[in-house]
Amino acid sequence: MTDRRDASPRPQTIGAAHGVAGDPAFGAVAPPLYLSSTYEFAGYEQPRRYDYGRAGNPTRDLLAEALAKLEGGAGAVVTASGMAALDLLVGRQWPGDLILAPHDCYGGTMRLLKARAERGHCRVRFVDQSREAELAAGLAERPALVLIETPSNPLMRVVDIAALAGRAHGAGARVAVDNTFLSPAVQRPIALGADYVVHSTTKYLNGHSDVIGGAVIAAEAGEAEELRQWANVVGSAGAPFDAWLTLRGLRTLFARMAQQQANAMAVADFLDRHPAVARVHYPGLASHPGHAVAARQQDGFGAMLSFELAGGVAAVRRFIAAVRFFTLAESLGGVESLVAHPATMTHADMGEEARAAAGIGDSLLRLSVGLEAEQDLIAGLEQGLAACRS
Repeated sequence: MTDRRDASPRPQTIGAAHGVAGDPAFGAVAPPLYLSSTYEFAGYEQPRRYDYGRAGNPTRDLLAEALAKLEGGAGAVVTASGMAALDLLVGRQWPGDLILAPHDCYGGTMRLLKARAERGHCRVRFVDQSREAELAAGLAERPALVLIETPSNPLMRVVDIAALAGRAHGAGARVAVDNTFLSPAVQRPIALGADYVVHSTTKYLNGHSDVIGGAVIAAEAGEAEELRQWANVVGSAGAPFDAWLTLRGLRTLFARMAQQQANAMAVADFLDRHPAVARVHYPGLASHPGHAVAARQQDGFGAMLSFELAGGVAAVRRFIAAVRFFTLAESLGGVESLVAHPATMTHADMGEEARAAAGIGDSLLRLSVGLEAEQDLIAGLEQGLAACRS
């Protein structure tokens, strides 16, 4: 029999119990919330572990520890938003450094990268990472950082992380993977070769649509420490209460993801067979171009999907007006189901030309599938799709 007394806990246990019953003062089972902005020194030139809240906070650090363990990293920094987490990496680049980013990345990511490049903080090149010629040309320029978003937002394109990370390292680049759409419950990019993992903790990690936050997890301890120092310099740290709420959300991450993925698979199957739907983008479908890669590098297919309506913009308007159980709103990853129209919502700032290049059309809708009953979700979609035919 294997002796597991010294073995590390499994990810499900880390998510559910990291920090539980760790309060040395009163033995509280739930980790306490430390709201203090400043901390008493023990004496002259005798700072304690914490001195000022921007530089460190016990509650925020507990969440960072849990995320680093879940992602298999050496350390993490918790930030005020997902964009702040990404900018923690981007803002450290030097003028002239090249960032190689996917051409179909999240609209906010593209906006940030273009804004930094326009101010001369770095150079940016957007490439279709599935096209060998584009990718090879980009890597030949010796980028400092390669960004990967898999599955992509909103078309659910899948990138082979291990293969691209190997090539990027060969070109001298660091690799950052946005793991927001899947969370470490489904995908762990560091084990596949990534140097950093970026999250909008607003989404699945918190899971309740009541917190804005972000995180960067580093594979190397030295990189994690540099990121912590840089976060202190630029003041991007997340609030303690937000960290406490996110840690509480993390307790149910694996259970939520399991049910939401099951619901998403049922929804994708339903949409894939419906005559009002022209195309479904979901890696769980065997017809999806990235299905095999997703099956290999993920522990499931996630709860995000998108689909194109056969009737164009007119059908989109009718669908949104009639659908039930899916709320028209941005964001994703909460317990409730949401529907978004990327062209006018999440990716509006990209501009028409960039959306066309990425394949984001006006008939595309994105779904974040929640924890409602599968039968209700499908019935709600059927009501919306029936309106498209009227």
